[in-house]
Amino acid sequence: MSSGYAEDSSDYPKDTGVVASRTDTLGFEPTISSTPCHSGERVFRSGLKRPARRAMQGLLLASCSWHALFGQQVQTYTWAQIRDKFEKVNPTLRAGQLNIDESRAQEITAYLRPNPDAAISADGTQLTPYRGIYRPFAGTQISPSISYLHERARKRELRLENAEKGTAVTRSQQDDLVRTMTFNLRSAFVQTLQAKAVLAVAVENLTYYDKVIALSRDRLAAGDMARVDLDRIELARVQYESELEQADVSLRTAKIQLLTLLNDRTPINQFDVSGPFEFSSEVAPLDEIRRAALEARPDLKAAMQSVDQARTAHQLAIANGSTDPTFSLWWTHNPSFNNPYDFNTIGFSVDIPLRIFDRNQGEKERTAIDIQKNQRQEDAAAAQVLSDVDSAYATLQSNLNLLRPYRDKYMAQALSVRETVSFAWQHGGAALIDFLNAQNDYRSIQLNYLDLVGSYLTAASQLNLAVGREVIQ
Repeated sequence: MSSGYAEDSSDYPKDTGVVASRTDTLGFEPTISSTPCHSGERVFRSGLKRPARRAMQGLLLASCSWHALFGQQVQTYTWAQIRDKFEKVNPTLRAGQLNIDESRAQEITAYLRPNPDAAISADGTQLTPYRGIYRPFAGTQISPSISYLHERARKRELRLENAEKGTAVTRSQQDDLVRTMTFNLRSAFVQTLQAKAVLAVAVENLTYYDKVIALSRDRLAAGDMARVDLDRIELARVQYESELEQADVSLRTAKIQLLTLLNDRTPINQFDVSGPFEFSSEVAPLDEIRRAALEARPDLKAAMQSVDQARTAHQLAIANGSTDPTFSLWWTHNPSFNNPYDFNTIGFSVDIPLRIFDRNQGEKERTAIDIQKNQRQEDAAAAQVLSDVDSAYATLQSNLNLLRPYRDKYMAQALSVRETVSFAWQHGGAALIDFLNAQNDYRSIQLNYLDLVGSYLTAASQLNLAVGREVIQ
């Protein structure tokens, strides 16, 4: 009899907190063993009869031997390990880090002094003879010179300050990129944990149902059941098989998404994650979370830094409207001055532009307007932060309101109904349709609970995203 157990047992959860070890009305005790085989796989133990159990163990041993043959080792990561690896290897984050390096390089450019200008000129060389005399170099005048533009009004210092504040904005933008991409990573991590939990429930439900089929066949052999009822029970198994296959595909898909974010080429059969798939009712008050968000959100910090940078840019625009003199110094050999003995002379000049028409008026006006624009963007960013926090907090509370009755009542109630109806059906006190409905109701309650836990963890990640740091682990 097929157990419906997936070939890759490494995809089954280690600690889901959902599939409890218990003995039900059929005398069946489903557990997930923590004893690994040599390849790191988990061994599933069920309460099937000895032949079926031996067949399942044979498949598991064959799977373990296959992995051992090729030296495959399953690498299991916690959330902290996944996050650390993600921050180191994700290509998008690494590209964003290069933006910071580029901005730092611009600081060097901003603080550079103007280069001096060096020149040399020659004049007075005779081209053709005159009155029979040809002394071409006797009157040649050689004059090397050097000039330097002196920047006034702290232009150079303001350029550096503006570039440094631009680097600070870039760094905050990189932190915001890390924030948003960490949320995507956390969502993929939660989806993987949820897929593992769903797969474990699918295995438990299918194995339990196989036990029901085995007992039903015994009843048919004893004349205690009609053949058509057994056929109906066996036909219902296809739904359990379908759920198991869907759960296996969902787990593999979630792992692929996680490996993509990690830029990792590890085969999915050698990759696994571990962590608690559960919820906590403890949530900080909304006002406290709001204050934390206003302090921690990097996009809001970037908006505030942009206002400060805009003010510096305005100061620089005013400074650029000032006059910068150019100082020149030169030496002349053999000048044609009135002094016949003045063969080596020195000269000096100051060039002062007259800022009559161009006083950088347009840039002054533009930077003044840019300050106001960045202030409005800061206000919008602050409002968006509070909106994100309020929305995420409401979603989290909604999930908690749905989860508490499942944990406190519905899960135990669904199990009790299934066991009661199963006992009654075995002793002729319930119809087959009631028995099948009870099985479906129990399975639905389990899956709904797992979906709600997954939604809670996603909402917690959304709240962490809204705050800008982890307020819920």
